[in-house]
Amino acid sequence: MTDFAIREVTPTASIPVIRRLGDQNVLIPRGGQFAEDITNRLTGLGAKAVVAPVVNFAAADDTVTLQSHFDSLSAGKFDWIVLTSATTVDVLQHQKVEIPESTRIAAIGETTAQALTFANIRVDYVPPTDNSPRGFLNALPEGFLDATVLVPHSETSEPTLALGFEERGIKAAFVSAYRTVGVPIPSDVVQRVHSGDITAILVSSGSVARQLADQLSPLPETTAVICIGPRTAFDAQQAGLVVSHTASERSNEALIDALLEFRNA
Repeated sequence: MTDFAIREVTPTASIPVIRRLGDQNVLIPRGGQFAEDITNRLTGLGAKAVVAPVVNFAAADDTVTLQSHFDSLSAGKFDWIVLTSATTVDVLQHQKVEIPESTRIAAIGETTAQALTFANIRVDYVPPTDNSPRGFLNALPEGFLDATVLVPHSETSEPTLALGFEERGIKAAFVSAYRTVGVPIPSDVVQRVHSGDITAILVSSGSVARQLADQLSPLPETTAVICIGPRTAFDAQQAGLVVSHTASERSNEALIDALLEFRNA
């Protein structure tokens, strides 16, 4: 039994319930379905979740071009649509974009696939091992080289896919679907972080990491910074954060597992 486990007894029977993160206050610096799912997972482990989104998403600057590509998508002019973030899924829902059955849907990143599932949108392909842009390029689905592809993305996204598609001669349309804007962290949450009351922070993207570094640095040495995957960990380190542990894959479950591993719970 570790210091981070609290044993309770259920009211209906003498069955012990182990709260493996019983004295942890965990900051979730992102909102939406991600925060809801992570909060439920943390609560089940006895931790207290503090939700304070540090980023929000605004419409792309060129909405006319975006809408034109979405119209072409709905008309069946693309064989594939490749989605790289949960936010892009939110944009599709907000715009009420209809994806025809003839267009296959690829999801890069477990959070993207989860967002599609939550939105009741089918997922036709995810990279089998390395669920990242590089992993996708190394394991393209059958027939993809000859397909017409739409890739809606963040205005600040990495050019990995664009360069990889160009090198392979893939006919792809890349269009900015949204831009990321910072959100100030409430002063009471900032105080809790600096006092050490917040024992862990879960980092889900590079944009989140940069906002955390800008708004909260320096963090107490006792505060664990847990990143959802290697790329996010790299971005967090580049932003000046000290990464405590990194999830083995980009999924909510792996992120919580990484926190448990770090706390030896």
